[in-house]
Amino acid sequence: MVHDPVMAKEGDTYYLFATGMGIQRMTSKDRRTWTVSRQPVMTVIPGWTTDSVPGFGNHVWAPDVIQWHGRWWLAYSCSTFGKNGSAIGLLSSRSLAANFWKDEGCIVTSREKRDNWNAIDPNFVIDDATDTPWLVWGSFWDGIQLARLDSTMHLENSQFIMHNSQWPRTIARRYDPNYKPTEPNPTSRYAGTNAIEAPFIFKHEGYYYLFVSWDYCCRGAKSNYRVAVGRSKTIDGPYLDKDGKDMAFGGGTLFLEGDKEQWEAAGHCAAYTFEGEDIFICHGYSATQNGVALLIQRPISWTADGWPELR
Repeated sequence: MVHDPVMAKEGDTYYLFATGMGIQRMTSKDRRTWTVSRQPVMTVIPGWTTDSVPGFGNHVWAPDVIQWHGRWWLAYSCSTFGKNGSAIGLLSSRSLAANFWKDEGCIVTSREKRDNWNAIDPNFVIDDATDTPWLVWGSFWDGIQLARLDSTMHLENSQFIMHNSQWPRTIARRYDPNYKPTEPNPTSRYAGTNAIEAPFIFKHEGYYYLFVSWDYCCRGAKSNYRVAVGRSKTIDGPYLDKDGKDMAFGGGTLFLEGDKEQWEAAGHCAAYTFEGEDIFICHGYSATQNGVALLIQRPISWTADGWPELR
């Protein structure tokens, strides 16, 4: 069972990180047979997390991992379900095989009644032209957010968050801001109906592809999670779907949804190039195992006009 998976490869070993107590960790040589580590990534939860997020314990959500400037960086989410008093924390290590990750503190926090976005579901992306790291994140409220990071993988200027309207910038929403869905959120009365989260940006031949998850996870066989995509020539957007609609105004091309035979629903994805092949991963809610969340891995192919498809 796995929720919110991300992967990385070091040497001949694949590492999978996922939501769990202290962050779940697995290893594999072939991406088929996985060994679950008895020791989570975080054996000690930093004290700042519970100070920043009342009610947070040690169930750590939705990590992301990237190698940059000779170091591995791992971001993670601290929150309580359905509320946007949240924080994204940061760890670092010289090696994925290490048993110790250094606490690098907090990247960004959101506050109820202060921020109209939720600081969870982080994803790192590097601007190749300038070697600049960025962070994309978000769940519900006003949707998917984006901001530049500095050389320490923290917000380039934390003052932007509270005092500058440019950053963070909303780059994707489930619906146009002028559209008001009539059906309530079935999972939380706090989060509203802008049901978009779990962003992941993947670079391919001159475009940045923004994958997002639409609708509702975490309901087992009742989940209707699915993945949509758009693309941009620049990290900061706009991200347009196949029809040219901006994802910030409800655009997005459907990429994956449950087939109701093997999977009831699928989402919270990532994409990588391993051994020269582009790979898409996510968790899916099994239609044959009572909605349990399992790992999905599928190769990506590309259409003549540059859009991803699953094989």
